[in-house]
Amino acid sequence: MINKTVKQNLLRKAGNYFLFTLVDLLCRSVRIKVVNKNYIEELFNKNEKFVLAFWHGYMLIPWFLHRNKNFGALVSMSKDGDLLAKVLSKWNYKVVRGSSHKGGKEALGNIMQLIAENHPVAITPDGPTGPPHKMKAGAVVAAKKSGVPLVLLGVHYRDAKTLKSWDSFRIPKPFSNVCVVYSEPINIDENSTYEETSMMIAKAGEKLNDLQMEAEKLC
Repeated sequence: MINKTVKQNLLRKAGNYFLFTLVDLLCRSVRIKVVNKNYIEELFNKNEKFVLAFWHGYMLIPWFLHRNKNFGALVSMSKDGDLLAKVLSKWNYKVVRGSSHKGGKEALGNIMQLIAENHPVAITPDGPTGPPHKMKAGAVVAAKKSGVPLVLLGVHYRDAKTLKSWDSFRIPKPFSNVCVVYSEPINIDENSTYEETSMMIAKAGEKLNDLQMEAEKLC
């Protein structure tokens, strides 16, 4: 007889093995409407780096959408982060690990190093533990210290499975419709004070929630 622990380990290994294939096939099946794509295309055309931010609960399609584009990615050091890192590595992201709770200072330094090495960087600014749709400092501070623009991305899935997780993680259903909306690049003054930076973090969070609503209306 195979005991429960052995069974769990076998299932985990099988899940790890098939995870990327299943996720990639799912993402390729959905129909994605992209609004304001010209904003980041202009940045790419000028070879300008930037920080891209989208909410944790909707991150699946944004990660897929920016695969194979020389992006760096900040991923938490949790077990779920281990799985995400494996998927992103196969999508050719340069993955760094850390969060506001663990490895935060090192992660910020790694993000700045990635930007210095000519990588745009993607961040889920409410991860890894929330509160959901509440902007933490990482994306804004990384953009400020690196002297690059911040671009926000609102996302909506018309038909999705919602998990019982802290972020109500959404998985779009196969062949469903997805809408994403980019913000204009937001330039953050490198010399802004702590208070000014805090205000910018709050405004960025509000703007990202506005983009979420815009994506929902369009989808």
